Amino acid sequence: MISSMTGYGESQGEIDGVTYAVEIRTLNNRYLKTSIKLPDTAAFLEEALDKLLRENLSRGTINYVLRLKGTSANMGFEINETILQNYVEKLSRIATGSAEADYQIDIASLLAIPGILEPVSPNEETAAKIREMVLKLSKQALEQLKQMRLAEGTALAADLENHCKATKQVLEKIIARREVVLQEYKNKLQKRVNALLASAKLELDEDTLAREVAVFADRADISEEIARLDSHLQQFADSCQTNNKAGRRLDFICQEMLREANTIASKTSDTEISHWVVDIKCQIDRIKEQVQNIE
Repeated sequence: MISSMTGYGESQGEIDGVTYAVEIRTLNNRYLKTSIKLPDTAAFLEEALDKLLRENLSRGTINYVLRLKGTSANMGFEINETILQNYVEKLSRIATGSAEADYQIDIASLLAIPGILEPVSPNEETAAKIREMVLKLSKQALEQLKQMRLAEGTALAADLENHCKATKQVLEKIIARREVVLQEYKNKLQKRVNALLASAKLELDEDTLAREVAVFADRADISEEIARLDSHLQQFADSCQTNNKAGRRLDFICQEMLREANTIASKTSDTEISHWVVDIKCQIDRIKEQVQNIE
């Protein structure tokens, strides 16, 4: 069964008083694109997480965020006292030399200056615990996300099936109309030629008429295009049922269906068939829009 490219998954767990919260969101994209945001203390996991995401998802924009919560979450940082002291001394001199206003130095604000707070790399034991926890939470979030994408994919599959059925119904009208067109062309041609030859008291030879109708039938034959379009519809339906990562394949099949519809339109001179081809192209266009949401 096909899956949607949009979804959301989350999970969280705690280690030593620190809560690790994982959020994964996915959006439509023709290709696979990952965006991973990690706190400095977990930056060493970026490569492993990117590999995990690519193993589980094949298409879409993936936004991965890991957040730390709890009073112990900030213990992974140290204050660079030397740099902080330099800022305080310089700001104190500026405040002392100004007679117009009183200035107060807010130490908490100074901590937001780059270089004041420096991340502390976890030791080997702590890093192993963080890695195990984050990967476990990531897998849980991914499973939740995939279930959501699968549920949306089921709804997409039902909608696509309806569009394919509608296309099939119009195609059957064209198949039924195809033979009638030949007979109508023969009658119209015979009537027109007889009218032109009436004044000369001549009659159109049946063999000549048959040859002309045969030439028209060959030039306007859409049997192959109809057969291929019908085959593409069947391939599309099969791919929706058997391949959960069929987005690119379905996109390609849509292009081929549109190609056959355009060829039928260029070959036919019948007004009814031309109108029906427009209906088919409208259905294919709706199918293409939905396929852009499929993984």
